[in-house]
Amino acid sequence: MSKQSEVSVRRQCELLGISRTLIYSLPKGEPMENLQIMREIDELHLEDASAGSRRMRSYLRRRNWPKISRGRVKRLMNVMGIEAVYPRKRTTIPGGPSGIYPYKLRGLDIVRPNQVWCADITYIPMAKGFMYLFAIMDWHSRKVLAWELSNTLDTGFCLRTLNRAVEMTGTVPKIFNTDQGCQFTSDEWIGRLKELEITISMDGKRRWIDNVMIERFWRSIKYEDIYLNSYENGWELERGINAYMMRYNFKRPHQSLEDATPDEVYAGGVKLAA
Repeated sequence: MSKQSEVSVRRQCELLGISRTLIYSLPKGEPMENLQIMREIDELHLEDASAGSRRMRSYLRRRNWPKISRGRVKRLMNVMGIEAVYPRKRTTIPGGPSGIYPYKLRGLDIVRPNQVWCADITYIPMAKGFMYLFAIMDWHSRKVLAWELSNTLDTGFCLRTLNRAVEMTGTVPKIFNTDQGCQFTSDEWIGRLKELEITISMDGKRRWIDNVMIERFWRSIKYEDIYLNSYENGWELERGINAYMMRYNFKRPHQSLEDATPDEVYAGGVKLAA
């Protein structure tokens, strides 16, 4: 047996600097037709985040899927981690052993980097499969601090990204905001934030507006990169997303940042008007 063949897949990925999940990116059990439908569901969800399975089925029937059932749509939305979002009258959520924490950003003036970080997971379609992208963003500067791709919706890749963001920035935020997904209500995630002495904030149930900064970023990266390129596999997808992140953070001026880049604002070189 050659020495090359003795190197484990894990070690090969470490040497190449890629996530091991990228080589297993094709989801099992989803035929190409379902992948095509999921791509359209993703686009429709960006256009109408309040659409549940019933309205999504109606949208799809008006496109290329006249006989699609609501049950099929609902199952695919679950696989994608997509649900309808809409405003709710309740404005606070009790914390406690359930793992749900109140939303801390309402009425808060976010005026400096590392005051608030936010994070989310989104479905990413490829030509022959799909993956999930997790990203951590500084709310004030809009800079993406760390990100990772995975072929599963587990908590592990979220924790790795959190630890990498802390290591790369050398700091932690005062507040960290997420939705109420199972990854962010898990003992592992909450325990790590408490260990870092970070105040935990969570969106109201199905309130995308509570995490609006990263929701806007998902729209940008999908329309400006993902949908245009239709990446073939996880390796190509990672390279493409990395290139997009570099442009987004370091080169592209943002009108909302007074034409500065996120990195310029995050580094403190540009002060935004109050």
